[in-house]
Amino acid sequence: MEPHPDLTAQYAPDIAKPQFLKDLFDRGAPHYARAERIVSLGSGFLYRKNALQRASLAPGMRVLDVATGTGLVARAALQLGIAARDLVGLDPSAGMLREAGAPVAFGAVRGVADALPFADASFDFLCMGFALRHVGDLRATFAEYRRVLRPGATLLVLEISRPSSPLGYRVAKTYLQQVVPFVTRLGTRDDDAERMMRYYWHTIDACVAPQAILDAMTGAGLRVAPRKTYFGMFSEYRGAKR
Repeated sequence: MEPHPDLTAQYAPDIAKPQFLKDLFDRGAPHYARAERIVSLGSGFLYRKNALQRASLAPGMRVLDVATGTGLVARAALQLGIAARDLVGLDPSAGMLREAGAPVAFGAVRGVADALPFADASFDFLCMGFALRHVGDLRATFAEYRRVLRPGATLLVLEISRPSSPLGYRVAKTYLQQVVPFVTRLGTRDDDAERMMRYYWHTIDACVAPQAILDAMTGAGLRVAPRKTYFGMFSEYRGAKR
C-alpha cells in the first residue's frame, strides 16, 4: 500500500522512487533546516516538542526517530530529557544524517521505515516527523513499527494532510507549491533545495486520505487513538502496541 502513486512529473517511471528520494535529500540536506523554517514560519521545532509532550514522551524511554532528517524531532526529544544514549535516529539519506549529527550527538543509523534494522521489542517510543509520505509501503511500515516496539509502547506519526475545505486547500497549495519553493530558492540559492520543496507539496497533494493511514495502523495490530489535527493541515497519528 503506497502512500501515493508514482509522481511521474517529478521522476521518470524507470527511476526507482527510493533512489530518487535518497539523491534528492542527499543533495538538499545542507539547506533542509533553512527550508523547514520557511515552511513552518519558524514554529516547526516548538510544534514537534509540544507533540512529543502530548504523546507523553518521558525521560528513561528508549526512543527511535524514523526519518530523522536533520534531527529536529530528535533534538526536541533531547530537550525533553531523553538521554542521547537512549535515542536513535534513522534515515536513508547519508547527507541528512551528517546534518543531524552536527549540532548534537545521538545514535544515527541508515535505513528505511519498512525494513528496520533493529531487534523485536527494542523501543519504548517511536516517532516519525513529516515523512510518512515517503515510505514504500504503509502496511509494511506499520508492521515494522509494531515489531520493534515493546508491549505498551507508543507510536507518534506527525504528518501534513491535504486540507479538506476548498479554501484551506487553495491557501495551502498556493503557499506550499509556489511561495515556499520561491522563497527557498531566494534564501538558499540552490536548485536542489527548491526542487525538494516543490516535491514536498506534490506528495501532500497526492497522499492517501487520513482514514487510509488509520486503517493501515489498525491492520498492523496497533491500538489506534483518534487523529488529532491542528490548523486544518497538521495531523498527529498515535498508536500503541497492545
